Amino acid sequence: MRIDLHAHSNVSDGTQVPADVMESAAAAGLDVIALTDHDSTAGWAEAAVAARKTGVALVPGMEISCRTAEGISVHLLSYLHDPAHPGLLEEITKSKDARHTRAQRMVTLLSEDYPLTWDDVIHHVAPGATLGRPHIADALVAAGVVEDRAEAFGSILTARSRYWVQHYAPEPALAVELVRAAGGVPVFAHPVASARGRIVGEETYREMIDAGLAGLEIYHRDNPEEGRRFLRRIAERYGLLVTGSSDYHGAGKPNLLGENLTSAEVFARIEEQGTGSSVVR
Repeated sequence: MRIDLHAHSNVSDGTQVPADVMESAAAAGLDVIALTDHDSTAGWAEAAVAARKTGVALVPGMEISCRTAEGISVHLLSYLHDPAHPGLLEEITKSKDARHTRAQRMVTLLSEDYPLTWDDVIHHVAPGATLGRPHIADALVAAGVVEDRAEAFGSILTARSRYWVQHYAPEPALAVELVRAAGGVPVFAHPVASARGRIVGEETYREMIDAGLAGLEIYHRDNPEEGRRFLRRIAERYGLLVTGSSDYHGAGKPNLLGENLTSAEVFARIEEQGTGSSVVR
C-alpha cells in the first residue's frame, strides 16, 4: 500500500480544492491519503465524497499550529479526531481568530512599503479557509513584489522581518492532550526541520509523550538525515509510531504526493487508535 499522511487543500494553504487533492492522490498511485489542513476540518466532507469516487481512502485529519513557552513553532498532526469535540474546537477557533488578527496587522505593516491591501490578500483565501502567511505571499506574488511563495517566505515574511507579527498558538503538550480527548491520534510533524526555524529539545518531546503523543513524522523532506537518526532513537526509546509523508500543497510547494510514505502496519495502528472519526473508503 502507498500511504501519504500529510496533505493540504485550499482550506488552508494548499492550492487545490479538497476533491482535486483526492484526484491528484489517485493519479499519483496512492491508496491512502490524509487531508491535514491547518487548524481546520472544513475540507473533510468534500474530500470524503471524492474518496468514494477515486477509490483512494481518506484519513480525516488536521495540522495544529502550536508554540512552546520559548516561542518555538511546533506543528502537530491529528488523525481521526472528532471535529466537534468542544475542547479541541474551542482551542482551534482561538488559534484561527488569532491568525486572522495577526494577518491583518502584518498587511498593515507591509502596506507601508509595498502595494498591498487587505482585499488583495482576501482574494487568495478560499471561503472558510484558515488564513495565514501563504495567502499574504500569494498576494505579494500577484502584485509583482516577489516571484513565488518561497521568495516571500525567505525574505519579506520571515520571522526575522520587521513585518513579522506573533500570534496565539497552544503549547504542544496541551494540543496533544486535546487531540487524545477528541479521540484523535497525535503525530509530531517534521520535528527537526531546522530550515524552518528553531527546533525543540528533548524536554518538549518528553512533555508531548507524557501527554499522549503517538508518533513522529520522520520521513519528510525537511528533516535532514542527522535529525532523522535522532528521531529514530526517540521513537525506539519511547515506542512511538514512525510515519512518512509529502506535506503536499499543490502548486504552493515543490513537495510531491507519495515522495515519502507510511507503512501499512503503522497506518493500521493509527486507525486502531483513532476513535473520533473513521477512515473513508
